[in-house]
Amino acid sequence: MKLKKNYTWKNYTEYLKDNPKGLWFKRKLYGWGWVPVKWQGLLVILAFVGVLLLNGFYFASKVSYNEPSSGDLGLFFGVIVVSIILLLWIACKTGEKPGWRWGI
Repeated sequence: MKLKKNYTWKNYTEYLKDNPKGLWFKRKLYGWGWVPVKWQGLLVILAFVGVLLLNGFYFASKVSYNEPSSGDLGLFFGVIVVSIILLLWIACKTGEKPGWRWGI
């Protein structure tokens, strides 16, 4: 009887390093989504987080003691939605085909 291979951090990093196509993102080992595997993918994730933080700081400074107007809320949520769509588009174009995965 063959034992099931135990997945360790070493196995996971070997999977991520096996990137002959030079993809920026690879599918997660478990679940749906991507993991950045090249510096370009990491830069995209950092830029995404930076845009969200700047958006939050801008919104907080704009409405610090006042009720937010509908325009302020529209801008705040619009930036979030556009950022998410852009991140997903970049990940789809520069990464593996998305899908559910349960191990290698």
